[in-house]
Amino acid sequence: MWTYVVRRLLYNVPVYLGIIALMMAMLRVRNPVMMFLGKSATEEQIADLTERIGLARPFFFQYLEFLGQVFTLNFSQESWQQPGKTVGDLLSDAIVPTLWITVPSLIITAGIAIAVGLVSAFFRGRALDKSLVLVATLGMCISYLVYIIFGQYFGAYKLNDALAGEGPFDGKLFAIESWEPGFPGNWIHFCLLPVIINVVVAMGYDTRFYRAVMVEESTRDYITTAKAKGASKRKVMFVHMLKNAMIPIITRVMTTLPFLFVGSVLLESYFNIPGMGRELLTAINELDFPVTQTFTAVFAALFIVTNVLTDVLYALVDPRVRLS
Repeated sequence: MWTYVVRRLLYNVPVYLGIIALMMAMLRVRNPVMMFLGKSATEEQIADLTERIGLARPFFFQYLEFLGQVFTLNFSQESWQQPGKTVGDLLSDAIVPTLWITVPSLIITAGIAIAVGLVSAFFRGRALDKSLVLVATLGMCISYLVYIIFGQYFGAYKLNDALAGEGPFDGKLFAIESWEPGFPGNWIHFCLLPVIINVVVAMGYDTRFYRAVMVEESTRDYITTAKAKGASKRKVMFVHMLKNAMIPIITRVMTTLPFLFVGSVLLESYFNIPGMGRELLTAINELDFPVTQTFTAVFAALFIVTNVLTDVLYALVDPRVRLS
């Protein structure tokens, strides 16, 4: 297996090198130093910053230096907007808040959506199935931003007002201001509401996908054979059907994972959570070139690693797949 993993990673090295080259070239279409310093900057200031960050050298040498930093995880460049902090400091500080949102969202969403998909496929064509599909479709039709706005209004302001002076939370169940790390108490204050919103948003898409997978599996010959042998409906659903549907389930979960990291920009921005998405958005808006370049490279690496891990999980759950 390790040979396969190494080989897959090596296959993706040229892809990653191309992504890095394209990203670096796009960030240099307009001089990032002049954009950051503004029109009032003197030629001496522009030349000094350009020389200090290495942009005065040929692109090929800048490319090799940045690749060395990425592969050795040496992100020692200083942030332009946050003097005294390196890109590595910002990255390490942002990873934990992002994981506090993405990991629970992924686990809860997958668990509920798979269960709902099984139930919907089991009662296919009946009132329960139609109701679940209707709810999932309605959920898909509402904008992400609408969920955030309503979640903040009813979940934070209204609920906090209702709890004022009562219980251990005393009107501070959900907080959308001044992030404070800490687990588990502070996780409830700062991350529970974003996780709920993330789960509600993803449920519509995931439920319809898993239902389609389960419905397709229910028409397979092995299901008919299991029923003919007298297997109970519960065993057919949770042993035969679910086990054989793991390939599309893993594909869905693993392809969703990178988008959870990137897609948490809205949640982190509106709920003041200093995660990777908000840091990248802030860096882009404030023209923080070193942070933008490094965070983009990290997100690209995350996509590639996720694809490799997906193939490995295929072989672990399905003996018909061979790592060759």
